[in-house]
Amino acid sequence: MEKELHVLDLTIEEIHSHLLNGDVKVSDLVKKAIERVKKDEFNAFEAYNFEEALKEAEELDKEEVPSDNLLFGIPYICKDNLSTKGIETTGGSNILNGYIPLFDATVVTILKEKKAVLIAKATLDELAMGGSGKSGHKGIQLNPYDENKESLIGGSSSGSAVAVASSVTPFALGSDTGDSIRKPASFGGLVGYKPTYGLISRFGLYPFSVSLDHVGYFTRSVDDAALLFDTLNKFDENDFTSSIKERKAIYPIKNNEKRKICVIKEVIDSIKDEDILSRFNYLVENLKKEGYLVDYVSVDPSILKAIYPAYIIISSAEATSNNANLDGIKFGNLKEGNSYPEVMFNTRNEGFSELIKRRFILGSYALMSENQEEVYLKAKKVRRVVVNTFNELFEKYDAFIGPASPTVAPKINQASDNFDDTYLIADNYLAIGNFGGYPSITIPLGIKDDKMPFGVSITSPIFKDEDTFIIAKDCENILKMKNLSTKTKSIILKNMKEAQ
Repeated sequence: MEKELHVLDLTIEEIHSHLLNGDVKVSDLVKKAIERVKKDEFNAFEAYNFEEALKEAEELDKEEVPSDNLLFGIPYICKDNLSTKGIETTGGSNILNGYIPLFDATVVTILKEKKAVLIAKATLDELAMGGSGKSGHKGIQLNPYDENKESLIGGSSSGSAVAVASSVTPFALGSDTGDSIRKPASFGGLVGYKPTYGLISRFGLYPFSVSLDHVGYFTRSVDDAALLFDTLNKFDENDFTSSIKERKAIYPIKNNEKRKICVIKEVIDSIKDEDILSRFNYLVENLKKEGYLVDYVSVDPSILKAIYPAYIIISSAEATSNNANLDGIKFGNLKEGNSYPEVMFNTRNEGFSELIKRRFILGSYALMSENQEEVYLKAKKVRRVVVNTFNELFEKYDAFIGPASPTVAPKINQASDNFDDTYLIADNYLAIGNFGGYPSITIPLGIKDDKMPFGVSITSPIFKDEDTFIIAKDCENILKMKNLSTKTKSIILKNMKEAQ
């Protein structure tokens, strides 16, 4: 733990102010970020961009800092399933070891244009499949809040979450297919945002489940998340799912009315941690004092319990199809064989972990013609029932909120990416945001025993991203946890206790 805060420990807005005032140079920020990457103890990084980052920083030092570009010179980390030209991008899988893309993902291109500086690529669960941060080919990503290094940060955007939680950079790119940004955000005390489906381009994202995948990011404040949303929220002709809807700037966040939100009783009832429940109740009561209407509503438990199996079937089926090109010929870490089938078998057999093989077997089974009606199509029908249910809720409410996880970060030996027939509604309900393409955000809610953070999630109707940010900003103001990181935890704890 550093005794004094560095400028890099601040929010994007605050760092920009220091750059404008000449208190710090871009090269100072980049050198500090590189130093912190090199000191990483949590297994967060895949590949490095140090040399290019330093060159870019030196050039940016010669330029006048623009007052209207808050991302100028800001260091960041990119999840390693987003394509980066000239930088190895493996998706956390041995099958792509040594693969260097020839193009950048659209979000990386936009950030280059804004002159943000890419420092490194972050580790992830293999091919973004999994939620633990344990399945990537470089091992387990640890939670920086656990001094004993026994807890997970969660996945699949595990390395990106570690980077922002440990203040390596003030933001990092990630992807979210079921809760892959929002759950690690909860375990890492971060703001994790997943936009409305189609608003942020997925061109250059390695596809896991194309009907569920979203590109998003981690920050340490809601304002920073809104700033990044405005920056990345662009139509992209290279992404056939990119929305043609007219874009509207939402930063800076302005709130001119209080909103109606709901809490799902069945989610709350499935949470047993009294500290999380107490802190959530504190938030709800204070939202009411601020003029919010907050209702507790019931959703059929059978619908909520169907989310996880439907998600596993749909995502495994789509992953099986999307990754069929990883055969060692077109892409992949080629293994020798006497025929194309033998090359493909050897490459895939040695290149994929057991987790990925299980997903592909399940996906292949679901897609077989004799099984589609009973398995895959039934899962899609379940998804439609879930979406219809929440669309009806959204006719009355501007959002639903709830703890992002029923617990703080699990210990390494407590979490697994294996299929499980046990079920806890609060562990899996965030996938609703992916089923319906809804905008969804996690922000810090509390810190259990002054040690491990946990979050609250807010989900709104499609294309109501502005409402999501407005509610999140009001929650952040109540909770007094803006800019939480391992470097600022003691300050945040003091602010929280004074507020209560």
